[in-house]
Amino acid sequence: MSGPPPQIVRRFDPPPQRWLPGHRGVDLGASPGTIVRSAGAGTVLFAGQVAGQGVVSVEHPGGLRTTYQPVHVGIARGQPVTAGTPLGTLATGHPGCPAAACLHWGLRRGAEYLDPLLVLGLGRARLLPRQPNP
Repeated sequence: MSGPPPQIVRRFDPPPQRWLPGHRGVDLGASPGTIVRSAGAGTVLFAGQVAGQGVVSVEHPGGLRTTYQPVHVGIARGQPVTAGTPLGTLATGHPGCPAAACLHWGLRRGAEYLDPLLVLGLGRARLLPRQPNP
């Protein structure tokens, strides 16, 4: 997004099982009308309305896909983008948003949802149990 750095108002909180409810992205609080920019180079896979909200999805190299909603879409499907390319402007209407407007930013690799803050080096590290030596 452009302008002052957005505030993280809700972090990535995936469910323990894929079919359970959870928060599969981060919500970034900002002012309505803030320019929403692509997180990286890729191709616009989808740009349109889903359930009455503007959504843009960008396919990136390495099988990653970012999504941005709710936005007033300002780009077309199939268009190549670089990091920072404007995708549209932030719209109001994200449920549960405590700010004037919130961008729900998602990241996936295939069917697996990832913390989009990892792209910025801001994601939470998760330690795994140490495996015994064979």
